Amino acid sequence: MKNGLKVLMWGSVILLLLIIVLFPKLKQMQKDSRGKQSKGVLQQAPRVKIMVVVPGQLQELLKTTGTLMADEEVDLTFEGQGKIETIFFNEGTHVNKGEVLAKLNDDDLQAQLVKLQLQNNLLQERLERQRILLKREAISQESYDQLLTDLQSNEAEIKLSRVLIDKTEIRAPFDGIVGLRYVSEGSYVSPATRIAKLIKIQPLKIEFAIPERYAGDVKVGNELSFTIENSPDNHKARVYALEPAIDPETRTMTLRALFPNKGASLQPGRFVTVQLIIREKEDAVKVPTEAIIPELGGEKVFTVVGGRAVSTRVITGMRTPDIVEVTEGLNPGDSVVISGIMQLRTDMPVTVIPDDSVNN
Repeated sequence: MKNGLKVLMWGSVILLLLIIVLFPKLKQMQKDSRGKQSKGVLQQAPRVKIMVVVPGQLQELLKTTGTLMADEEVDLTFEGQGKIETIFFNEGTHVNKGEVLAKLNDDDLQAQLVKLQLQNNLLQERLERQRILLKREAISQESYDQLLTDLQSNEAEIKLSRVLIDKTEIRAPFDGIVGLRYVSEGSYVSPATRIAKLIKIQPLKIEFAIPERYAGDVKVGNELSFTIENSPDNHKARVYALEPAIDPETRTMTLRALFPNKGASLQPGRFVTVQLIIREKEDAVKVPTEAIIPELGGEKVFTVVGGRAVSTRVITGMRTPDIVEVTEGLNPGDSVVISGIMQLRTDMPVTVIPDDSVNN
């Protein structure tokens, strides 16, 4: 009886010790099991951000570089040769079309013109007398015709002299600004001598080139914007001419745009960065670039339907650095996943994270 009591007591002690030792471990195992279950649930329902598809305006932009050019530009030179008698313009000033800018010495031509005019007066008087005599049949028709020919030849010589005198002047061919001059009064010049440069800077032209694949997308009248270095201002211009052929060496097409340049604030020759709208759509279905997943044979996005991820094949159109147009596969109102995409699988439960920064 006593032996049985001892065995029972020792059994109770051993059981108590086992409980004391094993209980913390069992508790930890239970906690780990719950953690694994919780982790499994999180894995099954990843946290994602979405955006609701709303049609809106989308523009495909092309950025390139170009150069500002004067609307008109010419080197001022004399058509004839001789000594410069007078320079009428000041460097860097505005001149009007037709204004005399410089003149050569033309004393010899003026003297020749006076001589010819005197001869012309004399011939006209003789011709009048010959006409009276011809009516009276006092002279032959041949004599009269010879004198008439002499008068006409003299008048032609007068016209030639006036043309040569005009060539001793430089007149402004258009309104513009005269640049620096390269000669002084008294200098002997020829048609190869540059006197100065005349530039018209209102408006200005912008010359730039675009890749040949965009040649059919740009038309006369298209608006563009451009910026210049060290200036935050964004200027507007309009395409007015296109080169009719593609350059076979650069595979580009050259275009020119017109900028009003009010106030003559910009100068020709400056480097510009041009931004041109290639295509534009008002009701485009668009998603962020990061929402598009490339795959074999096409592209897809993930949408959220009923709390689960759905893989949707799409066909894309226009692209910008941040936005892609979806032409097929999505409809307005669809919820497109824009973050946490790589961990998604079809029909996987998802948890949507609110994100006020997403622009719908």
